[in-house]
Amino acid sequence: MKIAVVILNWNGKKLLEQFLPSVIEHSKEATIYLADNASTDDSIDFVSSTYPNVKIIRNTENGGYAKGYNDALKHLDEDIFCLLNSDIEVTKNWLPPIIEAFKTEQKTAIIQPKLLDFKRKNYFEYAGAAGGFIDKYSYPYCRGRIFNTLEKDLGQYDDNSEIFWASGACLFIRNNTFKTLDGLDERFFAHMEEIDLCWRAKNLGYSVKCISQSIVYHVGGATLNSTNPKKTFLNFRNSLFTLTKNAKGHLFFLILTRLILDGFAGVKFLFDLKPNHTIAIIKSHFSFYKNLRYLLVYRKSSHTKVDYYQRKSIVFDYFINKKTNFKSL
Repeated sequence: MKIAVVILNWNGKKLLEQFLPSVIEHSKEATIYLADNASTDDSIDFVSSTYPNVKIIRNTENGGYAKGYNDALKHLDEDIFCLLNSDIEVTKNWLPPIIEAFKTEQKTAIIQPKLLDFKRKNYFEYAGAAGGFIDKYSYPYCRGRIFNTLEKDLGQYDDNSEIFWASGACLFIRNNTFKTLDGLDERFFAHMEEIDLCWRAKNLGYSVKCISQSIVYHVGGATLNSTNPKKTFLNFRNSLFTLTKNAKGHLFFLILTRLILDGFAGVKFLFDLKPNHTIAIIKSHFSFYKNLRYLLVYRKSSHTKVDYYQRKSIVFDYFINKKTNFKSL
């Protein structure tokens, strides 16, 4: 089983200097690619001169995460793709448990490892922790992370578990599944496109798993951190995108409730003296309306939709019932 570890890069020489060595050292089972999104720094020169065995894919523009990977992966023929952020430190033997799962579980199409925080290595990391879920209104949460509350890793999720979505920070997917799904939705640009990808795979009957014997450490926020209103815009808008495209059931009241909840989030940002984030939420809604026709056309033409949530409202669970860890849900 051939595996391609593909690192998407845009002006990320410093990250590559810091994190690429661990990928080189611990990925003997894989071919390593750098997919460059038209960088203007000297990151390509650095990689080609320092690590000549890393193969370079030159994208013609910075199309973000979604288009960047779509453009890069169409050139590859390995059985398994690993979409790996440039700010991840991998560990010894991180690949064999993933490869074994793909070999033995034919319905498993997407896998993530256990993601821990590079800065606090005994805590889970925000972007995916030990595997993701969503509530009825498409608000994401993880085993090990609910909103901004991160759990300490005490071995409580050291299993190979079915999850709903795998983190785009380190996502493994079968080549044929990626192509069957027509790749990532490029309208997302970045953030939450992996949830949409996993949801579409689930709607086709595939499984998504977290293999916790595989461990990586993620910095997080290296491209856009949580203080950037653009990240707020993308997260809120793209969550609405994936809900509209993929959710089972009647859509009108589902979206209406979600828009109301987003309104409360905007008010909270105001009370927290973060008006730029409130504006970002408003802009995300206008962008959602602008793309609504496309989303509805996709929804009408898509495959049978699965039951997708275990919790009706993670917002209610967290802010009202004060349930701050996954096992308390």
